[in-house]
Amino acid sequence: MTTLTTKTLGRTGLSVTQLGYGAMEVRGTRIWGGRPCSDEQAATILNAVVDSGINFIDTSNDYGLSELYIGRHLAERRDEYFLATKCGCHVQWAGDHDETPHVWTRENILRNIGDSLQKMRTDYVDLLQFHNVDVESCEKGNLVAVLQELKASGAIRFLGASSASPHLSTFIDWGVFDVFQIPYSALERRHENLITKAAEQGAGIIIRGGVAKGEPGAGLGNANRWDIYEKAGLDELREAGESRTAFLLRFTLSHPHCHTTIVGTQNPRHLQENIAVAAKGPLPGDVYAEAKRRLDAAGESPEA
Repeated sequence: MTTLTTKTLGRTGLSVTQLGYGAMEVRGTRIWGGRPCSDEQAATILNAVVDSGINFIDTSNDYGLSELYIGRHLAERRDEYFLATKCGCHVQWAGDHDETPHVWTRENILRNIGDSLQKMRTDYVDLLQFHNVDVESCEKGNLVAVLQELKASGAIRFLGASSASPHLSTFIDWGVFDVFQIPYSALERRHENLITKAAEQGAGIIIRGGVAKGEPGAGLGNANRWDIYEKAGLDELREAGESRTAFLLRFTLSHPHCHTTIVGTQNPRHLQENIAVAAKGPLPGDVYAEAKRRLDAAGESPEA
């Protein structure tokens, strides 16, 4: 088995593999046009994740079948991985799909975590994250106090926020969140400096979108965003035989404060490919610096 690099997830002290698993990929078809995922497929990929040594799994209350599958297939292996989920949505049946509007109330958050614990067949999660809450709703509902209440009860170990600009900077300044989940890749660098700011204040950093959802066609990436890749001439920096997606993953791993980046797949072969890339580690320092220089010149730079 390949030995994966581990990082300390900020002030939590948790030692997490720098390659994590995004379990949104086993959500099924009712949420946001997800791919079909049978019980057998879910069992195969989830156990392959843990068998590979990955010890960080991220999901959400509104990720369709994801939490049910985790409970069904990984509950007996609960001591082998750290489990993160999210709260704040209210799943509503809408015929051929489910809607997931945000409901930022104490009652809904408590309902979310209760449902999540039941579905995942566990009595606690390591991390509960607000799912894209805005500052006003968080303050109005006194929602941080709800997470603190859940921590005191033992239902959660650490407080988190899955967030982005314009709210992220304020949440960092509050100093109450143990972990932030932040979108970032070579093709979406706006939060690059905020990641550093949060980490320097002691927060753990989970990066999502680290491979920009893959190339359009082969993956689900946005064609306009991938145009940045072409404009920056990043192909010239790839190693022989290295795919574009592999280059992006290594770019993400090169951020000095990337504690873990969650990459999802249903395909065991793709999982092994991701593991092989992660095992190579960050880009060489000179390549990373040149990639950032080229991206700056192409107009893809961090927010000030």
